[in-house]
Amino acid sequence: MWSITLAATPGQFPDIKLLALFGTGALLLRGAGCTINDLLDQDIDPKVERTELRPIASGVLTPFQGLSFLGFQLLLGLGILLQLNNYSRILGASSLLLVFSYPLMKRLTFWPQAYLGLTFDWGALLGWSAVRGSLDPAIVFPLYISGVCWTLVYATIYAHQDKEDDLKVGVKSTALRFGDSTKEWVSGFGIACIGSLGLSGFNADLEMALLCGFDACIWAFNVADLDS
Repeated sequence: MWSITLAATPGQFPDIKLLALFGTGALLLRGAGCTINDLLDQDIDPKVERTELRPIASGVLTPFQGLSFLGFQLLLGLGILLQLNNYSRILGASSLLLVFSYPLMKRLTFWPQAYLGLTFDWGALLGWSAVRGSLDPAIVFPLYISGVCWTLVYATIYAHQDKEDDLKVGVKSTALRFGDSTKEWVSGFGIACIGSLGLSGFNADLEMALLCGFDACIWAFNVADLDS
């Protein structure tokens, strides 16, 4: 949404139709990611307290039903993608590589939350290209990096809920990687988030840098109980 707004003609509101398409597309893409995650983690989810009641893990849905639902989600997503320009179609389709591979990352690296950021924040690139038909690296790459850093902030805090279960089932996370140093790492990512956001705003010739995430970063840092 931010990249669509940044790409809009100065002094004009962003395209409402495009905002609606991206809002719907984000729900579908993230939903598809959740479905893929549930399919690939059906052997792990029953062993984790927070995920044991997910539809496939609990047996409410069969894997085939999950695959069918995934196909429906992707079909709707394709309908949205086809309404964009050709550059954005290719850019949007390439994000599927991230979506399908993200659930495997917790088995391979202690940084699955970083990979989640690369996946979830792809819209920072796609939104700009949907408006302009190309990318402006000086604006969209700092915006993308800012989103990845913000994802690392909240996803790392969230990962602390599962750290005991993660150890038992043998999967990795930034919560396990950072341990007692989590708040220092999260603070660093928060600073990087704000700095990258400000750089994106500066390069877009805005009168004020985009520092909207500052209060959220401070709030998350101060109130997070990493052991609950």
